[in-house]
Amino acid sequence: MATAAAAGRCATAAVAAPSREAEPASSLGDLTRVDFPILDQEFDGNKLVYFDNGATSQKPSHVMKALDDYYRFYNSNVHRGIHALSAKATDAYESARRKVANFVNAADSREIIFTRNATEAINLVAYSWGLSNLKQGDEIILTVAEHHSAIVPWQFVSQKTGAVLKYVGLTKEEVPDIEQLKGLLSSKTKIVVVHHVSNVLGSMLPIEEVVSCANKVGAKVLVDACQSVPHMPVDVQKLGADFLVASSHKMCGPTGVGFLHGKFEILSSMEPFLGGGEMIADVFEDKSTYAEPPSRFEAGTPAIGEAIGLGVAIDYLSHFGMQRIHEYEKELGSYLYESLLSVPNVRIYGPAPSASDHRAPLCSFNVENVHPTDIAEILDLQHGVAIRSGHHCAQILHRTLGINASARASLHFYNTKEEVDAFIHGLKATIDFLTSHH
Repeated sequence: MATAAAAGRCATAAVAAPSREAEPASSLGDLTRVDFPILDQEFDGNKLVYFDNGATSQKPSHVMKALDDYYRFYNSNVHRGIHALSAKATDAYESARRKVANFVNAADSREIIFTRNATEAINLVAYSWGLSNLKQGDEIILTVAEHHSAIVPWQFVSQKTGAVLKYVGLTKEEVPDIEQLKGLLSSKTKIVVVHHVSNVLGSMLPIEEVVSCANKVGAKVLVDACQSVPHMPVDVQKLGADFLVASSHKMCGPTGVGFLHGKFEILSSMEPFLGGGEMIADVFEDKSTYAEPPSRFEAGTPAIGEAIGLGVAIDYLSHFGMQRIHEYEKELGSYLYESLLSVPNVRIYGPAPSASDHRAPLCSFNVENVHPTDIAEILDLQHGVAIRSGHHCAQILHRTLGINASARASLHFYNTKEEVDAFIHGLKATIDFLTSHH
């Protein structure tokens, strides 16, 4: 561990926040675009319209500078050296952990485990908690709308332990059926694995209600918050879930790092996920003792620069405020939804926007007799619009909806109404092009 003296003389300077006066929420897209240099480019004369934020977000220049500064000025391993570079790197890395903890209102920064991404965070829980706590006949509840990352690890656990997977279906409004979920809960239920916001439907689940009902039967709850943490205020203490995961790359941070939030008491009871340096207390010839969380679950050299970059991304988001971002995106998402309805033969999946917060700024849709991949390809080639097509890592959900694939336009706070208009114009032209060439 770096000495206090070294840490003191090498304290990391605070990253300067964007220096702008407060602006009304409706101007947030125009206000922030200057910070995202990737958006300022054209393809064949068309200005880039990036509407694939559900897959990954773009990064502000502040984050790229933080990565460059780390590798240029204080690249070093963390927690191991007493020299100045190690002290500075350690300080910045642990500062990033505290920023994540504050961002989601964790009770203790030791409850934040850095992982490669949300997928690894879910696997960590599945292997370190699931394999030790589940047995034959126990039940794991999921919804048909979960991302593959929240399903496949629990299939592994089911195959190894004999635990049974139970799936919650959709209501006629195309949202997971919470009443059905409540009906599935029993003394056999050991964990409920649910998304906070669906990456396909845009729907938001009442996590506090799910947690309250699960707790009554003694079940744990794991929340996939990849589509909520980047877009709205998330308070893990208020939600009450035992585990919550998110990925840096969806919240304007670098790829290669994500995090698990777990209640400290539960983390302390769990076996390590991986073995190696940093996660041990003492190593003997035939056995080892393990460090306390979070170190117990961070074997080897971590993604130091990426974690620091995530911390700077959080600084950036916090400067504007997650409530402000949420309100702007809610307004922009409703505009996208209503604009899509004006396109003939379009079918949008999931609930309609309402006064309540039950629709994320994304729309998955299909156009009658036109394949979504063709739509995405022509939008890109002829109009410079980037959207997603396919099953969005949610094959079970697509089968439930009776389709193989869909197109998805997903927004972030740096998008604008003008871009929505450009997307709709391009979509109509694309449909005309494809239907005339059939």
